[in-house]
Amino acid sequence: MRSLVIFSTLFTAVLAGSRTSAPSGCITVGSGGKYSKIQDAINSLSTSSSTAQCLFIESGTYNEQVSIAARNAPLTIYGYTTDTSSYTSNVVNIQHSSSQASGAANDYDTATIQNNAANSKFYNVNIKNTYGAGSQALALAAYATEQGYYGVGFYGYQDTILAQTGNQVYAKCYIQGAVDFFWGQHARAWVDGSDIRVNGVGAITANGRASSSDTSYYVINKSSVAAASGASISAGTVYLGRPYSEYARVCFQKTVLSNIINSAGWEVWQPSDQRTGDVTFQEYGNTGAGAAGTRASFSTKLSAAIEIATILGSGYTGWVDTSYLSS
Repeated sequence: MRSLVIFSTLFTAVLAGSRTSAPSGCITVGSGGKYSKIQDAINSLSTSSSTAQCLFIESGTYNEQVSIAARNAPLTIYGYTTDTSSYTSNVVNIQHSSSQASGAANDYDTATIQNNAANSKFYNVNIKNTYGAGSQALALAAYATEQGYYGVGFYGYQDTILAQTGNQVYAKCYIQGAVDFFWGQHARAWVDGSDIRVNGVGAITANGRASSSDTSYYVINKSSVAAASGASISAGTVYLGRPYSEYARVCFQKTVLSNIINSAGWEVWQPSDQRTGDVTFQEYGNTGAGAAGTRASFSTKLSAAIEIATILGSGYTGWVDTSYLSS
């Protein structure tokens, strides 16, 4: 679609490089590697060691559900790529089909990647839940602090990313879905320079901040929103967010919004249960056809952009790969 040409890959501040062999000390998964399954490689790593750990995944499609336990050491997972600067050259696909409708016990159990490891990073892999429409089906369940996802592609339909706890960064990523596809209750998430692509009608975010004292906050910064390639999305049928709880808190700032965004910007949870009394739905400096119109009365326009340190704390440079952040 023409909108994808206009909005795709707007942010290329990271210098392009390649990663076609394993960084020093990494366990290799895939052709010629020690393990053929990602889960087997994860299971081989100590959860009590304090020495940094890493995996390098060769090009290919890995049909498996991967669960990463909490651990003491930092963990980094790299995907083979000829261009580390974004998701566009990713050739590592981790995919799984699961939903509550297909028998999973809960949302977490549907996730293709279940990441419970603090201080963990993913680079240049695609994470897909291939179930499709009809039920909750997560690509990622992110359940720990200081998690970073760089040049990662997330593919799903409903509930694609569960950003649940701690501080999290998603930079130079591709995030696809239709219904509540960036959601959770307690995380502080910074989405930066990413392409958000919509493959159905619904709300992009569904923040479930539990109370006025909960620190959860989602900020989508210098990104773009448009229809996914091949998806026929009518103008005005998509919303920036709706409140999973009445204390939901989300900001879209300096982001290019295509005409698929409704002029109201934000919507209620549902007509009979609106949940808008205490929401914080904010915008600043957005552009594009979807940034125009009379916004919902329960949303606000900011007078200045939110800084990343406000969301992640002044020490964020100690764990965030800042080379992936937009200038």
